[in-house]
Amino acid sequence: MAKIKNKVLAEIIDLLKLVVITFAVVFSISTFVLRPVQVDGTSMFPLLHDNDVGFANILNRTINGIKRFDIVVIYIPERNEYLVKRVIGLPGETVEYRNDVLYINGQPVAEDFFIDSYIQEYKTNNPGKFFTDNFGPVVVGEDEYFVMGDNRPGSADSRYYGAYKGSQLIASGIIILWPVDHMLIR
Repeated sequence: MAKIKNKVLAEIIDLLKLVVITFAVVFSISTFVLRPVQVDGTSMFPLLHDNDVGFANILNRTINGIKRFDIVVIYIPERNEYLVKRVIGLPGETVEYRNDVLYINGQPVAEDFFIDSYIQEYKTNNPGKFFTDNFGPVVVGEDEYFVMGDNRPGSADSRYYGAYKGSQLIASGIIILWPVDHMLIR
């Protein structure tokens, strides 16, 4: 009987070790390497879709920093909410839109990531309207980033809420795994 109790106790201890190790590995990966993410809303359409599921790359943000046009995950602690947006303005820059053209520090900057057919469809369905409404100039503060969604008419972003602190940008780059027909790495 004692042998059975010892064997059961040993198995319970082994199971607890496995649970603790598994938790530590998952916690470490989701804190320092990849963070699970689910897209909520259409602000990044047509590249990302509502309810797309994948991972955000924390390690890339740590190693390479944040660059213009990176897709980032932003954490807003006041609302305990995560956003997925694209970096437009970097710290210390002046951002402005005039007649659907992005200006950084007064110089036009091409946005080659756009899917032209989506913009043309918007303009066809909304004659006389810009895809990105005119705004600015906006001066981005030190350690701040100006972000926008790719679906400019349907995105609540830095145009409304202001720039985000660098510490709020927790990941740079995204991998979409589900649904399979939306799979991508950016």
